[in-house]
Amino acid sequence: MKYTSANNLTRHELIGLKARVINASNSNHNKIKGVIVNETRNILTILKNNEEKKVAKSKASFIFNLDGTLVEVEGRILIGRPEDRVKKKPKRDW
Repeated sequence: MKYTSANNLTRHELIGLKARVINASNSNHNKIKGVIVNETRNILTILKNNEEKKVAKSKASFIFNLDGTLVEVEGRILIGRPEDRVKKKPKRDW
């Protein structure tokens, strides 16, 4: 079984993870913090106070909480259909 870690987060299922929006082009989105309840190609839906907030991946960065480990990811890296993103092979750093 593969576990979500800081190294494989961008190729892993995001639904169910705790997330916080940072550096969003819409400053109102910077206050969004909660659990990811849905993901599409371009949007993350975060449940905050029983209200679903939709944030464009390309317009923000996110901090994910992986059991106490905080991982910051630029939203543009997450763009793509979730089912395709999880199949991607990691790029090699040469």
